[in-house]
Amino acid sequence: MQTTLDPRPAEIRGIARLSARDLRLQRRLTLLFTVGPLLGVVLAIARLGIGAGISTLDFGLLAGLYAFTGVGISVGYHRLFTHRAFQAVRPVRALLAIAGSMAVQGSVVAWCATHRRHHAYADQYGDPHSPHLAKASGLRGVLLGLWHAHVGWLGDDKHSQPDEWTPDLVKDRTVARIDRAFPHLTLATFALPALIGGLVTMSFGGALSAFVWGSLVRVFLLHHVTWSINSICHFYGKEAYRARDESRNVWPLAAISFGESWHNNHHAFPWSARLGLRLWQVDVGWYVIRALRGMGLVRGVKVPTREQQEARAL
Repeated sequence: MQTTLDPRPAEIRGIARLSARDLRLQRRLTLLFTVGPLLGVVLAIARLGIGAGISTLDFGLLAGLYAFTGVGISVGYHRLFTHRAFQAVRPVRALLAIAGSMAVQGSVVAWCATHRRHHAYADQYGDPHSPHLAKASGLRGVLLGLWHAHVGWLGDDKHSQPDEWTPDLVKDRTVARIDRAFPHLTLATFALPALIGGLVTMSFGGALSAFVWGSLVRVFLLHHVTWSINSICHFYGKEAYRARDESRNVWPLAAISFGESWHNNHHAFPWSARLGLRLWQVDVGWYVIRALRGMGLVRGVKVPTREQQEARAL
């Protein structure tokens, strides 16, 4: 009889095995689900071209699931699980992990491990998605760097070891279970809009239309908005604070990225739950956190003081 000397629960040991054996496959599947929704965008444009338009139901599914999964990435994956910028009660932690998983950008532990490595080596060798490390110069180097930072890094064989970068998440039973459920949540995020559309309209056409807008177009848009933070926000925009990297603030992306494009602010204060540090800087993720705090569902919210901001201001 074979025994194991690893005392960790099975679901936690599974994450460690994933880092060594299956993470490359997960990343390539994520890349596939990145390219696949492009077909949905083409179909949506074709439908608009023939005057089919977009129904209220389809728009509601697109906007509602975009907001749900986008908050999962910005508030859950990024600010809560990666940077521990606040603490949340267990049901909220679980809901945010599920919402982030349904964005189809990788499982919660894998995503956070990659992002912590990004901060550890920001725009230096070791950064998984910096646009500044292309082995070319001039315009070709710029284009290659932006491509790698935006989507090319998903095909890289290198990966971030969860045991090394996210030991706290590996030990969290709730997070571990949701991490292992990532394939099922991926299926759910694509199937749910079609199911709702079919039930509401009681037609195959309604289910197909809901799938195009609520699944494919929605995933495509959120993917490329999120990955624009890796590429555009490390290349163009304004610096408000001293950071040891090339992070920039890009205001046109603020609303649709839930505040993530205040990226120079974030790299100056990565532990902050608030990314839009000025009153006029739109930060939807921060508004969600404030609302949850008001309901007593989160605590320990970290925000830089005025003195801390002035000390790092350019």
